[in-house]
Order: sequence, then C-alpha cells, then structure tokens
Amino acid sequence: MDHIEIQRSREDAVPQPTSSCGCGGHDEELPELDVQTIPHAVRHAAIFGAVESLRPGAAMVISATHNPLPLLAQLEARHGDAFHTRYLDEGPERWRILIRNVA
Repeated sequence: MDHIEIQRSREDAVPQPTSSCGCGGHDEELPELDVQTIPHAVRHAAIFGAVESLRPGAAMVISATHNPLPLLAQLEARHGDAFHTRYLDEGPERWRILIRNVA
C-alpha cells in the first residue's frame, strides 16, 4: 500500500506559485510583441504599457515591419537609461528589438 500523507491545508499540500501576479502562467522565454497586431491609434500606448510593466532585470522583444526609431526616442525621453535596447534583427522585412529594464 502507498504511503498517504495528510496536510492541514491545501496550501501545505499543493505547492504555491512563486509569482505574485496570480495569473498562473508565465513565459519562460522572452515575450515577443508583434506591434503590427495592435491598432495604430493605441499602438505606442500599448507598447509603453508592456515595456513599463517589466520588472527590473526583465526583458521583452518588440517586432515591427519598420525601424521603430520614434518609439525608441520616446522611450529614452520618458525613461532615460532605465531601459536598454538592442537590435536582434534589422530589416528589411522585420525589425526585432530587445528591451530590458535595467533600473
């Protein structure tokens, strides 16, 4: 017969996630945001929402069909050197930029 262990609570019996957000799912790889899928009217706001939600040390990749120089200039103007950027792909069909929160 198998050994049966009785716990005082569900929390003791079931390992709890280490994340504080409670959503239950987390990307092990870098999240990648294809900005072309976001409506143009809210595109920069949505990108900034995603970027500004990165915890210190975390990173994400944004992907676009053009070099997003205006967006990168806005990021620097808003946050100075709190975010580092590095091109992963530089066109001509797709630009992919790694953005890391270094604050």
